[in-house]
Amino acid sequence: MRKLLVFTLVLTFVLGSVGFVFADDSKMLQDNEKMVWEKATKAVPADRQLTTEQFKKLYDDVMAGKEKAYLIDTRTHPEFYAFHIPYTDHIHAGHMYTIPKKVKDKNAKIVVWCRTHKRQAYVSEKLIEYGYTNVWTLKDGIVGWIKAGNPVCNQFTGLFKVTEYHKEFTEMDKETGKPKWQIREFHPH
Repeated sequence: MRKLLVFTLVLTFVLGSVGFVFADDSKMLQDNEKMVWEKATKAVPADRQLTTEQFKKLYDDVMAGKEKAYLIDTRTHPEFYAFHIPYTDHIHAGHMYTIPKKVKDKNAKIVVWCRTHKRQAYVSEKLIEYGYTNVWTLKDGIVGWIKAGNPVCNQFTGLFKVTEYHKEFTEMDKETGKPKWQIREFHPH
């Protein structure tokens, strides 16, 4: 009888442990990501989230030497190399930890953006946590900049305007069903 009790207890423990190993944590992870996102989006006050028009004025003032600010694109390297706002800086969102080595004045005006708004929210939140006091974002990202008709550039074509912007502009291969090309952080092969 004692062996049966020990066996039952061990079996209960093992089966309970297996349940923890195979538990679906996706709901918990999604809920936590929402909490992290809400915190990040509240880090920069609304009056420091620039519209495209406000950013364009600041950009023009910085380019004319009337104002000093760090204008930092936080998109990936391939995105930046494809096109970017002329004469602006680039630090990949994943390398935001390098900003304190580059910008030593905690009161410096720093404006960050990405494609739309996700990465810039996370980067700006971290910059504030680092101790920067003058952090701003470009609310609509580079997509807003392009849609407003502002120029972009790259090293191959110089200045140009994007006349049509698509969230996903990928032609699919009819035989494989896979994209013929995409901007990717890493080579797909």
